Parts: sequence; structure tokens; C-alpha cells
Amino acid sequence: MASKITYASEMEMPFSPVSSGDMSWNRTGTWRYIRPKYEDKTPPCNAACPAGIDIPMFIGLVGEGRYDEAWNVIREENPFPGVCGRVCFHPCESHCNRADYDEVIAINALERFVADQAPPLEAGSPVRGRREERVAVVGSGPSGLSCAYHLAKMGYQVIIFESLPQPGGILRVGIPSYRLPKDILDKEIADIQAYGVEIKTNARLGGDLSFGDLEEYEAIFLATGAHVSRKLSIPGEDLEGVGSGLDLLRDINLGKTVHIGRKVAVIGGGNTALDAARAVLRLGGIPVIVYRRSREEMPAFDEEVSEALEEGIKIQYLTGPTEIIGTNGRATQLECIKIELGGEDETGRRRPVPIPDSNFTMEVDTVIVAAGEEPDLTFLPEDIRVEGKMVSIDKGARTSEKGIFAGGDMASLDRTVAHAIGFGKRAAISIDCLIKKRDVNSVLQGVQVGENGILSMAKYLSEVTRRRSPHVVAFEDLNLDYFEHAERNERVKLPVSERIRDFREVSAGLTDGQALKEGERCFSCGVCNGCENCSIFCPDLSVITDGGVVKYRINYDYCKGCGICIAECPNNALSIEKEAK
Repeated sequence: MASKITYASEMEMPFSPVSSGDMSWNRTGTWRYIRPKYEDKTPPCNAACPAGIDIPMFIGLVGEGRYDEAWNVIREENPFPGVCGRVCFHPCESHCNRADYDEVIAINALERFVADQAPPLEAGSPVRGRREERVAVVGSGPSGLSCAYHLAKMGYQVIIFESLPQPGGILRVGIPSYRLPKDILDKEIADIQAYGVEIKTNARLGGDLSFGDLEEYEAIFLATGAHVSRKLSIPGEDLEGVGSGLDLLRDINLGKTVHIGRKVAVIGGGNTALDAARAVLRLGGIPVIVYRRSREEMPAFDEEVSEALEEGIKIQYLTGPTEIIGTNGRATQLECIKIELGGEDETGRRRPVPIPDSNFTMEVDTVIVAAGEEPDLTFLPEDIRVEGKMVSIDKGARTSEKGIFAGGDMASLDRTVAHAIGFGKRAAISIDCLIKKRDVNSVLQGVQVGENGILSMAKYLSEVTRRRSPHVVAFEDLNLDYFEHAERNERVKLPVSERIRDFREVSAGLTDGQALKEGERCFSCGVCNGCENCSIFCPDLSVITDGGVVKYRINYDYCKGCGICIAECPNNALSIEKEAK
């Protein structure tokens, strides 16, 4: 019969309830009919990131104060952490499990923080062995630059041809400086050039540059974006004082003098419309956004809509323009009609239905049309197939013409910076497979993260990397006993009275202390983060420290399959399976 142990006080109790005895004599592995295994699963944030960033890994490094390493983790997949930390629509945060516990992790702010700590790269940064093959990239927006970056790191000679006088594409001309300061963009483009990427500006394909000029390259990646503004197709659109939102933003960003008048109507509900209206406000105009649906249907980012409303910009919902009225050839009035919403249309949004006899007019000095953009495909040869005003591509970003690839806004309706970056990565992998004569379809399937088609460049380039299960970890999978509630660390914004004076950046970055605290809040869903619970609680001492990406392994000679390690894992990084007979 076992003796009873009695303690006179709490001070006499051992620090740890775990025995320090040696169990090497007791090989209980033969008892096992089920076995635990380390199976890093897919975190929901990672599965939702179009750029494929290993989010838990970089956040974990931030929480340890290892900012340079965190920056390198991001840049394995995305050369634009400073850009994305400012303008990304951060779908990762919309899928963060922490939302069901207290508040989502400020992933976007942490990405910006990491980028803002990083020094510029020096020219001649190391690559994976220089190669002779040359690749042409047409367009220096986020997709083209992303593709060039990854190819250059693989050792290819990459030349980018850009029609504008400065590189950056939509990042340069389509996003105002109050959201994306141009010195941040310049720094990250220079970092890409540090790997040997050459950029030729004022080189327009279909103008002074032809496809014949590109025949000497082993592959061509087309990433010319969507820069043609859609027309409203209403009377008066050709009057003086009527322009496009993208043209307005381009002129502002390129330093041109802009005259807009006082009363400005901005037509549309997307990001271009919101950016144009907020830019007009900073130029001294009084903008009114005219949008034919309700706020719930607006395609613009929620944060940008909220900031526009904070700044006092009026949004006239459920209103559709019918005619632009002019005097002496110049726009002076905008006629509109009231709208009600009907059933869903092909986009899944409720269809705008005009209300008869509800027409009214508003006085205007300028009308800015921001009703969406389309790609200019007039330069394409007939051999490249086009469908629905976009270049037709397959899963490998291949066009119908061998050796020619396409991506970004000219080949997809997912027109965000993050999606464009993901497209560039996909094209780089596909081009590498073409040159090395590898089966691109099987390669792409092998480097996917989760089931959403998001790709891991780290997995493509290295055998020694985290091999994740496609299982996306849900909130219910986590052991919440090991987490404490903690408030989200928010970025500080300029007061409205200051931000509307000029084009200074609206949001400040996190402080060092805020970043450390925010990094510690991450659940690391499905990922082993070395907490040691499995080792501490294992009654058989069968959990062994390993130096790999997964920090532990199990000695199955001793593991009897009790499942305690699985129950005590906070992150759901272990799974259990039946023992093979």
C-alpha cells in the first residue's frame, strides 16, 4: 500500500509536479494502439493570406524581439512588407481565431513594424547561384516586381519594362501618400533591385517596345495592371471638368498641378473613389461621394470608408448619376436618381433599381468618375487568348502562348496588392519550372498552403521546411487554458484637423513595446512554438527535444498513446492516429 505524503506548508511542496525519475527501464510503447504525432496544421491567417506569408512564425519572432528574422520570414514570400503593412486589406485578420477570444491580432500593424525596422539592402545581395537565362517582366506594379524578385533570388537575370517614368505601377500612381508614403515604396523597390533586377522606365509594350523586342528572353511575364477607367455611359461625360479617379491620383502622385474647383462629385464606391475623395479634400475641395448601393455593398476597404467619414466626407448612398449637365462646355451640374435595392446580381450584391420620378441635381465644379478599372489589352498578339476583358491563364499563370505568362489585375478580378504579389510568386515558380522542365501542376500542388491555392516559396525552394497539414485550425481546436485575455495594440492616427491639411501619412506605426506585447498575443494556431507542455506532461518521458522546425519528436518505444500531450498542447499542433497493425 502506497504511503501518504503530507506537507506542513505550501513551501515544502516541489516546484514542479513532474517526476524527475528515470523511466528508461519501462518500455511501454507496446501498449499503444493509437499514436500522437506532430503535425503542424494550417493557421487560418496563413490560409487567408494571398501572399502566403508564414504569419505565426513572423509574429512569434516579433514577440521575442527578433525583428530582423521576422522581416526575413515575411520576405521569403513577399518583398513588400512595408507596403502591405499599410495598404493590404488584411484578410488574415478577418480569419484570426483570437476574434472569438477577445480581439484579433494586429497582423497588419506588426508587418509594418517589422518592415520599418529593417535597414536598406546593399546591392549584390546573395542569390541561389547565377544563371544565364533571362526573363522579361512587363509592368512594375506589385505583381511584376514580386515575380522579378523571386526569379532574381533564384539566380535569373530579370529586366522589368515599365511604361511610366517611375517604377511601382499602381503602388506609385494609384495610392495617395497619406496611405503609402513614396519613400517606403522606393526603399522596397531598391531592395528588390539589390538582387540584380534591372528596371527600364518609359518603355511601353505596344509603343516603343514590341513583342519582337522580347523574343530573346526565355520567358515573359505580363503584369500591366488595370489602368483604363470605365465610363459611366451617360450624357455629358465628355464635358470639361469631368475626369477619372485614377487619372486624378496619377497626376497627384507624379507631382503634377491639379485644378479641381470647390464642389466635387466623386462617382463610385471602391478604393479609387475613396482615395480620390480624400485627395480632393486635401486639395481644398468639398467632395461628395455618389454611390448607387448602400454601405454594406461598397467594395472599398472598411477602414478607408471609416476614415473618409471621420474626415467629414459625405457619402450619398442609393444614388445613381443619370447625366452631367454643362454650361459653355464645362460641367456645372450632376443629375442623379434615387435607387432602391432589388435581388442579387451576378456579383452577389443586391441590384440597384432606379426609383421613377426621383431625379434631382447637384451643383458641381468637377466630376470624378471612379466606377472601376479595366486592363488595356490592345497590345496583345492574337495568339494570346482573352476572356471577359482579361488575359486567360491557367493555374500556373500560363497564357495560351508558350513562354508567356500573365498575372495581377490584367488576369484576375481579385484586384488587391496582396493578390497581385501572390500572382507574381506563382508566375516565378511556373517560369522556373518551364526553364528546368518540371511539371508545374504537380509542383504547385506540392507547395500549396491549405486548400486555397496559396503557395509557399519557402517550401518550393527548400526540402527542410514546415510541411503543414491542409487542416485549418478552428477556434474550438485550441486549449484556451494557457492563454490570457489581452487588449489589441492599436496604431495611433493623426487628428482629423491635421490629417486633412496635406498628404502626410495618417497612421503611425506601433512602438517597440506595443509590437512585443502584440506578438505575445498570437495563439500560433496549429503550429508548435516550443512551449514544452508535451514534454512536461508526458508520463513516459517519451517526448524528445529536436533541433528542427518542429521542435520535438516522440520516442515510440516509450509512448503508450495516452494522449496527454495532445490534450495539453495549447496550439493543436499534435494529432492522433490509429496504430498500424
